[in-house]
Amino acid sequence: MCGTPDHPSLRVPARRRFLHGMGQGIAGVALAALLDRDRGRALANPVGWTAPDGRPHFAPRAKSVIWLFMNGGVSHMESFDPKPMLTKYGGRTIAETPYADVQNPEKLKLERAMVPDANGQQRNVLFPLQTGFRKHGQSGIEVSDWFPHVARQIDRIAVVRSMWTTDSNHMAQTQFHTGRNMLDGEFPTLGAWVHYGLGSLNDNLPQFVSLGTREYWNKKDGLYLGPAHDAVPLRIDPANPLDFGTPERPMSRQAQEQGFQLIKRLNSLAAADHAPDPATAARIASYELAFRMQSSVPDLVDFSQETEETKTLYGLDQPHCRDFGMQLLAARRMVERGVRFIQIQHGGGGAGAWDAHGDLRNNHTKLSLAVDQPIGALLEDLHRRGLLDETIVVFATEFGRTPGSQGADGRDHHPFAFSVWMAGGGVRGGIAHGATDELGFHAVEHRHYVTDIHATILKLLGLDSHRLEIPGRKRLAIDHGLPIEAILA
Repeated sequence: MCGTPDHPSLRVPARRRFLHGMGQGIAGVALAALLDRDRGRALANPVGWTAPDGRPHFAPRAKSVIWLFMNGGVSHMESFDPKPMLTKYGGRTIAETPYADVQNPEKLKLERAMVPDANGQQRNVLFPLQTGFRKHGQSGIEVSDWFPHVARQIDRIAVVRSMWTTDSNHMAQTQFHTGRNMLDGEFPTLGAWVHYGLGSLNDNLPQFVSLGTREYWNKKDGLYLGPAHDAVPLRIDPANPLDFGTPERPMSRQAQEQGFQLIKRLNSLAAADHAPDPATAARIASYELAFRMQSSVPDLVDFSQETEETKTLYGLDQPHCRDFGMQLLAARRMVERGVRFIQIQHGGGGAGAWDAHGDLRNNHTKLSLAVDQPIGALLEDLHRRGLLDETIVVFATEFGRTPGSQGADGRDHHPFAFSVWMAGGGVRGGIAHGATDELGFHAVEHRHYVTDIHATILKLLGLDSHRLEIPGRKRLAIDHGLPIEAILA
């Protein structure tokens, strides 16, 4: 079969076929980023808007974000918002306590769990706290005994105890990331907006990275901003951290470099015969960026240069937290090397591991053991390396859990109140902002919808979300949120 191929696609000149193929895999990631950047600098967008120039709108306080998201719904009452009245009145209905007025009859359906009373009837009952709390640091903020390592960092943390959302099922994962209910349509995530609004800190690395499992309804980021703003998924595997990140066949670095030089020569010859084409130029540049990423990305997850003390700090010697510890150590290495937004999902898959409808004590005990030491280590490590002041660390989850029991020993989904905390990058540490009622049912003081977290992060990064709006894609006021000024230093 040595003749000329008959299929039209195979009659395309070899160089053009080669460049077209580079649109796949790691080079496709690089190309998307370069095309988007070039569009902002030189090309009009097809829908009539011009992308940002990569510069902040005002002086930023932070450069990077490490976004820690606990899938399934962490119980606020057993983590960062202690409610001793649940234990005092455990087993009673809300109506049988002095706090009956916290109950909204229209929302009681969220306390679906029932147990029979003495007459065989069904009734909602309060579920006692499943762990203790202690005051920590100079601030004296109470933190669950399930999070002792995070508790040691509490004077660097601002806890927001008055969060709320609207989705009572696990699409709330997407709602926390985008600010909109999925029934409204699909919208870009916070990480995508940050990626869209700011320029690169390191042209050898992806600027928006995702670690951990993401469920299908929470897997896209760019959406109407375009796939260039999707997070690049990485694995903690130096041999294969990125899909299509290695050549299809074994190839020495010298051979790769020779290939690049040949392509450069061919490109220069072609450029002399054709008018400049920014899209083609970006595609060519993507090939070189892909090569740089092949060299740089594996280094992010290669811990051989880390000291044994650092590895131990993150719990890499502990089976229960080793996996999450490696992700957070990689996140610190990414921040050092200029990655802008690192999105880490814990407990992903299905509804989410933190979804403790039953056996909450064992569920949260196990999961907090998996994340507590690595998170405490991340804050300490960033601080001692001088990186915490320019890095925002966020601990978030999709919603809280009900004060009432579900079954014998669990809690149901609860969107009316939950906790989030932030540290570093212009955040004022050692404060607990906002409050829920005595039973943790409703956020009642300084209430904050999820986009207030977004607005706070954007402000610290020097971005005004209103100036990022796209004609024809006008956002609701609540989509923008308001910065939580009380937690800013």
